[in-house]
Amino acid sequence: MSTLITPRTLSGFRDYLPSVMLAREEVLRRAREVYRSYGFTPIDTPACESLDVLLGKGGDESDKLVYRVLSAKGDKAEMGLRFDLTVPFARFSAQYINELGTPFKRYAMGPVWRGERPGQGRYREFWQCDFDTIGTTSNAADIEVALVINDLFTAIGFDGFEIRINNRMVLNGLLESLGIADKTASVLRSLDKLPKIGREKVIEEMVKESEITAEQAGRVLLMTDITGSNDQLLNDLESWFAGANETAAMGIRNLRELLAVAKAAGVPDGRIRIDLSIARGLDYYTGTIYETFLTALPGIGSVCSGGRYDNLASKYTKQVLPGVGASLGVDRLIAAMEELKHPLLTGQSTPAQVLVVNFDATRLGDYQRIARAMRADGVNVEVYPDAKKIGVQLAYAEKRGFKLAVIAGPAEFAQGVWKVKNLAKREEETISETQLVERIKTFR
Repeated sequence: MSTLITPRTLSGFRDYLPSVMLAREEVLRRAREVYRSYGFTPIDTPACESLDVLLGKGGDESDKLVYRVLSAKGDKAEMGLRFDLTVPFARFSAQYINELGTPFKRYAMGPVWRGERPGQGRYREFWQCDFDTIGTTSNAADIEVALVINDLFTAIGFDGFEIRINNRMVLNGLLESLGIADKTASVLRSLDKLPKIGREKVIEEMVKESEITAEQAGRVLLMTDITGSNDQLLNDLESWFAGANETAAMGIRNLRELLAVAKAAGVPDGRIRIDLSIARGLDYYTGTIYETFLTALPGIGSVCSGGRYDNLASKYTKQVLPGVGASLGVDRLIAAMEELKHPLLTGQSTPAQVLVVNFDATRLGDYQRIARAMRADGVNVEVYPDAKKIGVQLAYAEKRGFKLAVIAGPAEFAQGVWKVKNLAKREEETISETQLVERIKTFR
């Protein structure tokens, strides 16, 4: 007799039970609607890419997280699983942009893989839900990213969230002024770890990894200490640089315009906040960067992040293809929703609203007939497969979150009626078959 394999889930991966999966699919549906409302169009790319497409795009630390894929016998291709949806999109754009034209606005949804340490809301396999505009350097595209994020979280049912923004040009200008512009990638990767490891550890890492002085590292962190309202921050930044660095000045102008347009467009005051400590760890960002936090659960980290990347596609084409976009971390958001008991997590484990009780096995055709009539009118219906005791079937319905049970036995068939049981209120009424579908629709 063979030994049974213990069923288990790998560390950093998770299964989704029906009640959570239904909420997850609803999040994806709402995200899709928001993206489409702004004119973003769907694309898809393979889970596997050539290693030369993936490596060297997000930085050395990102390269360490890429899962290599063993090739099939006889296949010499070196492949890896995508670690985000942005790098594949850059490759996609370089390959098809002459056919698509610019600017090109896309959204994509799918799993990505990173071999990193699991944590709260952090998995090795997770879904991203991206939207990007490529082919323009206009700050209007950057501003639209903030507007989409605002509408996205509002559509999902949040009002307590904050979109934190910064601009890599401000950070780059600071490094230029300190004479360490050639250390930009490694310094900003260290700065991105500030919330996780703290100020002193970040300084230590900058000194070790970027080979800058502790004084220079301290100056980098000093700017992140600037606090106050958005206007105060921008004014302080202008005073900090005193017009001596055009890179920083452009970043400040872009941030100021973003805030002004968002206010004019009706984004609530306080929804968007400048945070000078945000750096985003991936090397390819060049302009505005975004991180989104839930007010009630900031410790879970950013649930929607992104930024401008003007040079990423240059790895694949000589054509200039600047881009900007953001990514909703679906699995991290779902983990937060579970902890916050978000209304989308109703506990219902079926997409059907109605259970047709199988009272009499000889009338299965009638049960399926009435179920199909309801489905034709947009009602999700399940017919119980076995003619078990009604109590057993109603217990099944309540456990899975059905709203209604429809019942008919010999007496009801003789009279041409059906009994409809409201499972939540434990109320029952008798309705003629000709009026049944319309009456069911009123319960939704």
